[in-house]
Order: sequence, then structure tokens, then C-alpha cells
Amino acid sequence: MNNIFLRFYLILFAVIFQLFSSQTSSIGLSDGTLKINNQEDLAVKIFATQSSNELYQQASKNIPNELIILNEDNVKAESAEHLASIQNILETFKTNKFQFLDKNFKPVESVFEQKNIENFKYLLKSDKILKSTDNTELETQFKIWDPMKGIPLGPVMLHFYSLMFIFAFGLGYVIMAKIFKIDGVDEKFLEPLFTWTLIGTILGARLGHVIFYQPELFKEDFFSVFLPISTKGGLHFTGFSGLASHGATIALIFTTLYYSFKIIKKNPFWVYDRIGIVVALGGAFVRMGNFFNSEIIGKPVDPSSPFAILFPQQSSEYGVTIPRYPSQLFEAVGYFCLFVLLWFLYRKTDKKYQQGWLFGLFFIILWAVRFFVEFLKEPQGDEFIQFAGLNTGQVLSIPFMIAGFLIMIYSKKFKLPKEEAVA
Repeated sequence: MNNIFLRFYLILFAVIFQLFSSQTSSIGLSDGTLKINNQEDLAVKIFATQSSNELYQQASKNIPNELIILNEDNVKAESAEHLASIQNILETFKTNKFQFLDKNFKPVESVFEQKNIENFKYLLKSDKILKSTDNTELETQFKIWDPMKGIPLGPVMLHFYSLMFIFAFGLGYVIMAKIFKIDGVDEKFLEPLFTWTLIGTILGARLGHVIFYQPELFKEDFFSVFLPISTKGGLHFTGFSGLASHGATIALIFTTLYYSFKIIKKNPFWVYDRIGIVVALGGAFVRMGNFFNSEIIGKPVDPSSPFAILFPQQSSEYGVTIPRYPSQLFEAVGYFCLFVLLWFLYRKTDKKYQQGWLFGLFFIILWAVRFFVEFLKEPQGDEFIQFAGLNTGQVLSIPFMIAGFLIMIYSKKFKLPKEEAVA
């Protein structure tokens, strides 16, 4: 048994050492190899960016054997002016002798009509001319995460980010229904809880992001604060993006207070204890949605690290597109483990009768996960709240962790006899 624990701690130490020792900087180029017909290896320098200006400048740098990975912003036009800009950039690459390739590294005719442009996936500057009969694969030390962002449904697309929210609320509803059944609570109280939780989560998360990270939107693009649209550069649908968990938490505290006093008429901590279980699972799904969207990404990491992932679709606000930590997955795993722990404590112990204890533990662990993962994350928006080297997310997490400790201490005053714990 001692040997098992020793191995566990050694593995844990190795993982932590890898996380905090392999950060590095880069000029924006990563190394890879094109395997052509399993006979020829072509060493390439990989570049990707969401910035039109950076992409345009890259066309003229004349880097031998350079492979450009295009993302959606590089090839999908939102207006006639945007299409003209894309065509101009691609014409520059054509002038500089780049080959236009599809997602399978097959040559694509360099015709710059929108339908044809959307077939472009790679641009290759090399003396080696790839043929349609070549079997070509890209090999790298790191993983490349470059999936579709959703499921095409005719003229619209169901984004995976939205789908993760549906899973979060759908499974949350099912789990809360089971909890109400275990506790003997009338199911009529489930619908209003779901409604108020949905309102608190979406509205609070959106307002939290704008207030803490993008306050300029109140002046520059007011309608985008509350609606899934943007008026910058013309009116277009953006979906709900830019959500802050701190804002969602604050809003949920107030909506749950209303629900507790006015609807179910129970001690708010009784409700918080149970909501924390489903929120932990929901948080894991939301971070998975961030992973699909290539957002809330990590800091640069050594390409040889087992955690290194290149996000070609990442926003240019994060800087150069190079291998990074998948910080979204770190948080998702942490939140899922928290869900498992809370569910176990709720089902197998008497802690659910000590109103507030589970909620306090939920606050401590959830925000501790967020606090420590922030060391590996890139800043989100303007980090105007900073203290002692800590970023906005970390500073905002500290009060919640302290509140968790206090709630756990004072929960001793709210113990319920088992016979009173059910409705």
C-alpha cells in the first residue's frame, strides 16, 4: 500500500513540475514535419493567427518551408468589405508563391471566390510542390486542436459551446430532480428553481464579464452586452460569448435567495448545498465549451510538454499562436472531481443535514481550482483588477474562498434533525 501512495505522489510531483517548469516564449513559429507518402519528410515552420494584419505581414516574410494554418476568421467573410480584405491578403500569398491546400493537404485552385476560399486550410511556402496524389500528414511534438466549432444545421450552426450549456442545464435539471426526490420535496418547486438559475447564470455571467473584463462595451457596443449580436462593423450574430463565472455566482446568490424565501420557503443554505452539486458539473461542461471555442487558453508551454496544445482558432487577444496549456481542461477536470466529491458527501454522509457545509466546501474548492489554474492562463480582456502579482480572476476568487470557510464554520448553527431534513 505504501508503494502505491509513493508512486501516486511521484506522479503528482512530476505533473506539477512539468506544469510550472516548461513555460517558454516564442516568436510565433512552431516546428513540425510534413510526412509525404511515408517516404519524404519536409521540416516546416508552422504559423497561425486570427489577426488579418499579422496574416498579411506573414505573406512577405519569405520564410522557407513555412506552413500557414488558416482559421475561420481568415476565410469566412462577414461583409463585402471583409471579403475584399480576405481576397487582398490571399492574393499577396499567391504573389509570394504559396501553395493553397485543403484540410487533407490537397492542392486547391487559387480562385478567390467565397465558396472556394472556404476550402482553403493550409498555405505552404516551399520548393516542394504537393500533388493531389500525395498522401501528406502533419506531425508535431504537440497536439493541434482545430475542430469545427459546431454542427451545421442548414443555414445555421449549433455551436458546441451552446451545446455544452444545454448539457449543463439538462443534466443539472435531472440531477436536481433526483435530489428533490431523495429529500421528499414536491417537484412543483423544481421548475421555478430551473428558471431562476438559468436567468441568474446567463445574465450574471454576461454582466460579470463586461464589468470585470470589458467595461468599454457599455459605450462602444451596448446591445452586445445583453444580446447575442455585435454592431461593430455592421450588425451580425455572435452567440453568447464572454461569460464570467464570478458574475454568475454573484447573480445566483441573489436569485437563489429570492427562490428560497419567496418560493420554496427554506433556509437558503439548504438550497445552496444542493445547487452547488449541479453547478460544479455545469462548470465542467462550460469549460469544455471554452475548449471547443479555443478560448480561455493557457500560457505558452514547451512544445515537448505532454500538455502542449496549439489552438489555430485562438483569438489574437492572447498573443502569438503557439503551443499552450489547455487550461480549460484543467478547470473542467477540477470541477468534475468537485461534483463527484459533493455528490458522494451528499449521498453517503450526514453533511447535507448541516445546512451550508456542502456549500462552503463547494466555494472553497471551486474557487481554489480557479485560483491555481489562473497561474497557467492568459489574461481575459483588460486585467484592471490586480494585486500582489495576482490577476483579476485570482483576486475575485479570494473573497469567495474566505466566504466558503466562514460558511462551513457557521454551518454548525444550522444543523437539522434527519426527520426535519425532508419536506
